[in-house]
Amino acid sequence: MNINKDLPAIDSQRELHIWIIENLKMVPVPERAYGNFFEEHCYIILHVLQSPKGTKEVSRNLHYWIGKEAGVETQGAADAFMQRLQEALGGQMVQHRETQGHESDCFHSYFHRGVIYRKGSPGPDLKHVETNLYNIQRLLHIIGRKHVSATEVELSWSSFNKGDIFLLDLGKVMIQWNGPETSISEKSRGLALTCNIRDRERGGRAQIGMVNEEVEASDLMQIMEAVLGCRVGSLQAAMPNKTVNQLQKANVRLYHIYERGKDLVVQELATCPLTQDLLQQTDCYILDQCGFKIYVWQGRKSSLQEKKAAFSRAVGFIKAKGYPTHTSVEVVNDGAESAAFMQLFQVWSKDQGRKKPGETGKLIQVKLNVGKLYSQPELAAQLRMVDDGSGKVEMWCIQNLARQSVDPKHHGQLYSGSCYLVLYTYERLGHVQYILYLWQGHQATADETKALICNAEELDLMHQGALVQVHVTMGSEPPHFLAIFQGQLVVFQEIAGDNGRGKPGPATRLFHVQGTESHNTKTVEVPARASSLSSSDIFMLITADTCYLWFGKGCNGDQREMARMVVTVISGNNTETVLEGQEPPHFWEVLRGQAPYSNKRLQSGEASSLQPRLFECSSERGFLVLTEVVFFGQKDLDKYDIMLLDTWQESNQAYEEVMEGSLGTGSAISEITAEINNFQPSQWRGNRRAGPSALLALKGSQDSSQKELELGPSASTRITSTRTSASSCVSDTSSPVSGNLPQERLMHQAAEDLPPGVDPACKEFYLSDSDFQDIFGKSKEEFYSMAKWKQQQEKKKLGFF
Repeated sequence: MNINKDLPAIDSQRELHIWIIENLKMVPVPERAYGNFFEEHCYIILHVLQSPKGTKEVSRNLHYWIGKEAGVETQGAADAFMQRLQEALGGQMVQHRETQGHESDCFHSYFHRGVIYRKGSPGPDLKHVETNLYNIQRLLHIIGRKHVSATEVELSWSSFNKGDIFLLDLGKVMIQWNGPETSISEKSRGLALTCNIRDRERGGRAQIGMVNEEVEASDLMQIMEAVLGCRVGSLQAAMPNKTVNQLQKANVRLYHIYERGKDLVVQELATCPLTQDLLQQTDCYILDQCGFKIYVWQGRKSSLQEKKAAFSRAVGFIKAKGYPTHTSVEVVNDGAESAAFMQLFQVWSKDQGRKKPGETGKLIQVKLNVGKLYSQPELAAQLRMVDDGSGKVEMWCIQNLARQSVDPKHHGQLYSGSCYLVLYTYERLGHVQYILYLWQGHQATADETKALICNAEELDLMHQGALVQVHVTMGSEPPHFLAIFQGQLVVFQEIAGDNGRGKPGPATRLFHVQGTESHNTKTVEVPARASSLSSSDIFMLITADTCYLWFGKGCNGDQREMARMVVTVISGNNTETVLEGQEPPHFWEVLRGQAPYSNKRLQSGEASSLQPRLFECSSERGFLVLTEVVFFGQKDLDKYDIMLLDTWQESNQAYEEVMEGSLGTGSAISEITAEINNFQPSQWRGNRRAGPSALLALKGSQDSSQKELELGPSASTRITSTRTSASSCVSDTSSPVSGNLPQERLMHQAAEDLPPGVDPACKEFYLSDSDFQDIFGKSKEEFYSMAKWKQQQEKKKLGFF
């Protein structure tokens, strides 16, 4: 399509377009020359990636590249063409400013074989690549692991070093010299670039020689010395890697940029943690990663003049801050933000700011046919499932650091204080395949987690290394794991007993049912109080003689159907259906009264709409470095690599999710606060030691979490010891309730169900000495002399945690 008579035509069938700026014009670069860049020029690169079938979403990235010898006039022309292309193609794209040797991961991902920097200019005929040219002598310096680049350097031994790869290109002969400190991965990538040059520039007819050990390649070394001369002295040491301090990347600041009269104002708004509501549609902002990268965010209602000035403002900001001129710049538009930009915020919603005031999100559930997984690979990728979960299932529970088989009738019944191995066997194209899931409960001990991994390794050895191992954390179960239990996965809040079954729990229990189909449904036990409820889901309240099936106002028919199936797994009592707002008095009585709870109708599908991200993992220099591969495919998986695929769903929980899910709900804190506010002195007259100490313990707990974030691990250690001593005051022998309570009032009891004056952190202390000896098999003095972690482990097993 012709977008403008002064701009070149764009072929809508091609993903990648590259133009060179020559005589202040955009001139297309031949496809066979893609990846070659002349240092005296600027280039414009447009990448348009059509999303998978069935969607209309298009990903656009527009780059302008600046060679290190490019003139100011050429750079100005490239900037002007960028603005015109952006206007012609529409605002839904991400724009990048790239400088030679400091390009973004997104830029490098277009050139899988590598990038070649060439000296000078392509000449009047604009030939980027001379085919079948053999009268050539040049030395290329090749660097990089996943993203490889080659720079033409001086034909001299002084250009060499021990840690990199060098290619001596003599036309008919190409000699790749690998430094003694290069890795096998670097050698492999270097060879791929060498072969690419041979195929594209010599028609595949040049001979490639490889020097790994100089003494073993005397014939090739003789050729090199004939060209470079005899080497005098030793080689230079390896060049230090260009690494970025991770703390530097995490030091993010947000600035509001606007004009006041003739002046440009840059006002700092916030530092980490950043929230999406800081970005207003009518304005523009700069997000500074402490000089590592600069983002410019443009609101959809910001003026055209502001959008045109985005790059110039970013460059001015870089100069004012004293950052290097090669600092990367990315301009993102409202509604078309890159994943790298969105991850810098606490939470990001694609729908925020697009709704009208007062409008609420509508929960849309799409029924997916998992039976089509084989015929529709894109559906299998979307669901993260290899099949429909109908294969063979074997299950073991980790007990006493060994695996114990779980009876098939109890498959899918897990306990938060334990770890499990689930072996799934299925057939694919006539071959037997295995997946071994390692499930870890939130309350499992460190020893149990280690035993889980050791037992998994033993099973893998028994199957000759054929097991694909998948680590699963409680609360983050992938769809296929849920599918093999056909929607009947239930997680109980206790520790597994013999044969993987739980010990008798409290008479009143509350279960949260989430999901609409077999591959997304799970049921988790939650504290039996009203604040645990949520209008968007379904809950089962089990009492001694009744099971209430509570339907929130936001649930739909598919959710209700799955809940009716799950209730038969958990309870054999009579089931009574209860609609939100029509609860009988007994319902609230067993929950100890009404209390505020979440009435939000949650959005679904947010994570699945985000594109997965692939990273190469490297730790050769003693610390972990992740290099992103954008627009990746199977060809990016190399046998020498360790790759991390982030699908936004099978990932570690965000800080906010851990705070909300694992540490308890905010409503629970509200209840404790209300109890303290309603405190009456008469309640504590008979127990003067317990009152102030309990409040001190609570305050110490709150203070420690805050100081741990601010001061780091050393401060955390000091705070912990203070809190422990405060808690020990609660267990003072002068307490009127110490040592005289029956075990049934303490074992398996939630904090709110304990007798007044009992510290939930040390329930066992309130047992009589004889009961303590019978239950724990030791005296209290022996127990408290044990290491803290051993105490906690025994308390978990015996129901006092």
